[in-house]
Amino acid sequence: MISSSVMIRRFCSFSVTASSSTSKKKRLVFLGSPQVSASVLDALFNASAAPDSHFEVTAIVTQPPSGRDRGRKVMPSPVAQHALDRGFPSDLIFTPVKAGEETFLFNFKSLEPDLCVTAAYGNILPTKFLNIPSKGTVNIHPSLLPLYRGAAPVQRTLQDGVKETGVSLAYTVRKLDAGPVIARERVTIDDQIKAPDLLDLLFDLGSKLLICELPSIFDGSASGRAEEQDDSKATLAPKITPEESWLSFDEDAQVLHNKVRAFAGWPGTRARLNVIDPSSGESSIIELKIISTRIYGGIRRQDKEANDVLYTKGSLVIPCGGGTALEVLEVQLPGKRAVNAAAFWNGLRGRMLKKL
Repeated sequence: MISSSVMIRRFCSFSVTASSSTSKKKRLVFLGSPQVSASVLDALFNASAAPDSHFEVTAIVTQPPSGRDRGRKVMPSPVAQHALDRGFPSDLIFTPVKAGEETFLFNFKSLEPDLCVTAAYGNILPTKFLNIPSKGTVNIHPSLLPLYRGAAPVQRTLQDGVKETGVSLAYTVRKLDAGPVIARERVTIDDQIKAPDLLDLLFDLGSKLLICELPSIFDGSASGRAEEQDDSKATLAPKITPEESWLSFDEDAQVLHNKVRAFAGWPGTRARLNVIDPSSGESSIIELKIISTRIYGGIRRQDKEANDVLYTKGSLVIPCGGGTALEVLEVQLPGKRAVNAAAFWNGLRGRMLKKL
């Protein structure tokens, strides 16, 4: 189970005095691109529509349209599409290739933004950009900063097998994810959650945290109490590469299980196994995408060789380093749909599996 160790402030709201209710609304610009960012934008839309809201979403900045899905059809980013679906004006959705483009910066400055909020935008923000919003730029980062600074904090967190993570709300500075932290929210995680689900959880918490903190960000008090990060405690979360997706069964099963969870979604994890026909002695190597796993807690049969892959109780049991073993629950052959271990084993039709 996943449980939050710190509850979001219960009474956080945008309640204000009657004298300030007629003041001009603050101008907020949102920057984000993937689907997980759309949930943050949705929270901002909903909060800005409240009767006592003191801000409005003035513009959206996102990645340019790109080819997605099998047909490689050029489509808007998930954030842009969500904004359009909510009726947001298309001429206020900006898609610069780089945030330092002069034309973009000119148009951005003309908006006179009070605050920018970023959530997985995916583009470096230059100093010229950061100097424009009067209240600065605030980022929702899915880790407990200064831990896991970088492009893949959730994936690297799961890969390391940590039991507690969280989300941070921090001011953006030129140095990567190193700005003062306004607030954090901690969560404990189990050993089965995968990266896409953890991303959704953390950005949902981050959205709530942001809405709670917006009043103090706008009035400037958040800046005064924001906590400077201790660079000596920083850890890095570099971008994942497809080459990392291969599993080596010479490693400990826990290491492999954590990697499967971390790389779920993209790029996934892959492995090669040897398939042997006992009647002819012929063998071939197959490539599998490993979808779901868990640590094997049983005892392997003594009559089997060290490299034999067994099938037991609905899972493939693959021997790993250090005398450990990994249960593989779901796999996918190239060009095929994902299937459970039982269906895959039945498809072998009596052939044997060995790890390489």
